[in-house]
Amino acid sequence: MSTPLYPAAAPDRDRALRTVMALGGNLRRVMREQEQAIRWLLAALAIGGHVLLEDVPGTGKTTLAKALARSIRGQFKRVQFTPDLMPSDILGVSVFDPAEHVFHFRPGPVFTQILLADEINRASPRTQSALLEAMGESQVSVDGELRRLDSLFFVIATQNPIELHGTYPLPEAQMDRFALRFGLGYIGSDAEAALLDDQRGAHPLERISACTDTEDILHLRAAMQQVRVSAAIRQYIVALVAATRGADGVTLGASPRASLTLMKIGQALALFDGLDYLPPEPVREVAIPVIAHRLGLEPQARYSGRDAEDIVRDCLEQVPIPS
Repeated sequence: MSTPLYPAAAPDRDRALRTVMALGGNLRRVMREQEQAIRWLLAALAIGGHVLLEDVPGTGKTTLAKALARSIRGQFKRVQFTPDLMPSDILGVSVFDPAEHVFHFRPGPVFTQILLADEINRASPRTQSALLEAMGESQVSVDGELRRLDSLFFVIATQNPIELHGTYPLPEAQMDRFALRFGLGYIGSDAEAALLDDQRGAHPLERISACTDTEDILHLRAAMQQVRVSAAIRQYIVALVAATRGADGVTLGASPRASLTLMKIGQALALFDGLDYLPPEPVREVAIPVIAHRLGLEPQARYSGRDAEDIVRDCLEQVPIPS
């Protein structure tokens, strides 16, 4: 049964901040030197978006997703994407019952609250597309019937950008469904040594427990929407996104969905910082992870070593910051 979309009472900002602090504290017990990644992951959760963690193997992508799932009292499912994975393996399938002479629908792992799509680029485009409707509209169409997903539905997908053998690039429409794309990177030598000490016995994941629940997350989402956004900031966001559409070397600029996501992520970060309004700084902080993965580049731009992150940086320098 789906949880209610909004809390019954008016959102309490202090309660929302306590939820963020509790989740952040749990994640820091598992992830060392990943303050930015934790902050961005929680911002995506706060707006009901989805996250693509893109980095080399062994940096903690799956561990971060599992730690978040353990921190929330809710449903969590993991799908290991492989080339032979079928859409029905994700969405579910109707099975004929010979005793009753009827078909019964068996829900797939997408019917959960937090879904870890591990190595999503290893599945075929057909299987990847099975998540499009789910991520965009929190619903799926199976056997001609529309089925709603839980209102907390949150996808954390991972992929390895280095290894290309046996992988399929995510199509533009799929990339546009992710609110944020970012990596974790390598931690410092001292933190890595401490990591070895952490795992001499049990894995740190085994030592954390749920610190919040579904109702708290929905309350956080409602509180995020109360952060005020001035007309000047809205125009700034639109100008930033529009600048990508006319940038040199770009064949596909960022969509209006990018503008909306940039505003919402900015509101979440402003809330985390204790503000009731959105200043330019949070918008600039997440412009690259929100916009860059949505851009399509000309071959000449890619061959010259220029990437989408560079284009967003140029746009950040060119578009005037509102005072």
